[in-house]
Amino acid sequence: QVQFVESGGGLVQSGGSLRLSCAASGFTFSTYTMSWYRQAPEKERELVAVIFSTTGKTRYADSVKGRFTISRDNAKNTVYLQMNSLKPEDTAVYYCNARPAYESVWSPYWGQGTQVTVSS
Repeated sequence: QVQFVESGGGLVQSGGSLRLSCAASGFTFSTYTMSWYRQAPEKERELVAVIFSTTGKTRYADSVKGRFTISRDNAKNTVYLQMNSLKPEDTAVYYCNARPAYESVWSPYWGQGTQVTVSS
C-alpha cells in the first residue's frame, strides 16, 4: 500500500528556512517521479516542486523558484524540500506525492501533511 509520511514543518519567521522530509513506501521509489504540493486555508492544493526519477531534473512553481529546492535519496526512499527565504504566503500544509516515471497521473493517496506557518 502506498504511504507518505511528511515531517519537518513548524513555525518560522519571515525570511527563515525549513527542511521538509517525506518518507515513502509501498512502491519502487527510485522509479517514481516525486513531488511536493501545498494547500493553504480555503485554497486548492497546488503543485510546488517536482523531481524526475529518470533524469533527476527538477521543476518549480514560479512562486517558489529560487527559494525552494527539491531533492531525493533513493536509498532512504525519501524526498526533501529545502525552503529558504520563507514568506507568509508560503503558509500551508505541505504534502508529497508520486507517480510512475512515464505516467502523468499522481497517486490518489495522500499523507497527513506537515504544517508550515510563516509569521510576518
